[in-house]
Amino acid sequence: MHIEKLKLSNYRNYEHLELDFSPKINVFIGQNAQGKTNLMEAIYVLAMAKSHRTANDKELIRWEQDYGKIEGVIERRYGPIPMELLFSKKGKKGKVNHIEQSKLSQYIGQMNVVMFAPEDLHVVKGSPQVRRRFIDMEIGQISSVYLHDLLQYQKILKQRNLFLKAHQGRQKIDEVMLDVYTEQFIAAAIKIIRKRYQFIEMLQEWAEPIHAGITQQAETLVIKYKTVTGMQAQWSSEEMAEHLRQKSTEARSRELERGVTLVGPHRDDLQFFVNDYDVQVFGSQGQQRTTALSLKLAEIELIKQETKEAPILLLDDVLSELDEYRQSHLLNIMQGEVQTFVTTPSVEGIHHDTIKHAKMFHVERGIIK
Repeated sequence: MHIEKLKLSNYRNYEHLELDFSPKINVFIGQNAQGKTNLMEAIYVLAMAKSHRTANDKELIRWEQDYGKIEGVIERRYGPIPMELLFSKKGKKGKVNHIEQSKLSQYIGQMNVVMFAPEDLHVVKGSPQVRRRFIDMEIGQISSVYLHDLLQYQKILKQRNLFLKAHQGRQKIDEVMLDVYTEQFIAAAIKIIRKRYQFIEMLQEWAEPIHAGITQQAETLVIKYKTVTGMQAQWSSEEMAEHLRQKSTEARSRELERGVTLVGPHRDDLQFFVNDYDVQVFGSQGQQRTTALSLKLAEIELIKQETKEAPILLLDDVLSELDEYRQSHLLNIMQGEVQTFVTTPSVEGIHHDTIKHAKMFHVERGIIK
C-alpha cells in the first residue's frame, strides 16, 4: 500500500498544494514551523479522519476559510482508491472511490498508517489516556467493528455520566434507571475489553522478538492490558459481566458522590515490562525509547498480517530523537515494502543508504520544492 498523490485545499498553512510521492522513501527537509509536520498530519488525517495533534477539527482549516479538504490516491494491491476528507463548520465528510461514506467507521481502514513522532515516546512514560488512545486508534485501523463498538460505548458512558451528574449528592435516586444504564454500559464495555486483550496478545507476538533483536537478546519485553477492576484475559464474557456488575455496585456511592463512572475500559491502561521491571517506573530513557520503537515496528508487522499489505510509515522529526543504533533498526525496516515519509531539519546526521535513494522535498514557509 502506498499513497501516490496528495492534494490539500485550505489545510493549515497550505492554501493549495499538490504532490506526487515515491512508493519508497520521501524526505521533507526544513526548519521548524515551516509546514513539515502539517504535511505529515494531513496524510495521517486522510487515513484516520482525525488528527494526532488536536481534537478540534476547526484547527485544521486554514485561517478565515470556511472549509478544508484533503484528497489522495491510495494504491492498494487490488488497484487505486481515491479518498477525500472535507472539513467544515458543519462537521466532516469522507469519500472513498468518490462515494460519500455514511459513517466515518466505514471510511477508516481504507488506508493504514503508522505514525512515529516525538510524542509517541510518551506512549510508555506518559499518561494512561495516551496509551488508551494508542490502542483504540490502532485497533480501529484493522477493525471497523471495534470503531462502531467504541462509539456505542462512549455514547452509553456519556448517558450514564449525565445521569450520575444530575443525581450527584442526592439522597434519593431512580435506582431502576441507573441499573438499566449500568447493564447497557457493562454489555458495551465487555466488547471493548475483549478486543483490547486480543489486540495486545497479537502485538506481544510481534513486539517481543523485535525488542529482543534491537537489544541484542539482552531484554525481554512483555506488554500487559491492565483493567482498573483487576479483570483477567482468560475470563468468559459472563465472568467479565458479573465482575463488572460487582465492581459497579461497590463503586456506586462514590460514583454518585463524584458524578462520574469510575470503572470500565475508559480508565484501563497498558503496562510494559522489560526483564520483569515496569519500564514506565524503573526503565531508563533508553529502555523507554526502545520499547516505544519496538511497539511501532510491531504495529507495522501486525497491520501487515491483518490486512495483507504494509501500512504507510510516517516519521515526524523522530530520527533525531534516536541514537544511531536505533535509527539503523528503523531505517532498515524502511528499505523493504513500507512506503515511508520522513521529516527532518537536515539529513547530515543520518548515516544510512536508505536516505541516499529517497525522494527529497524542501519545505520553507509552506512552499515545497
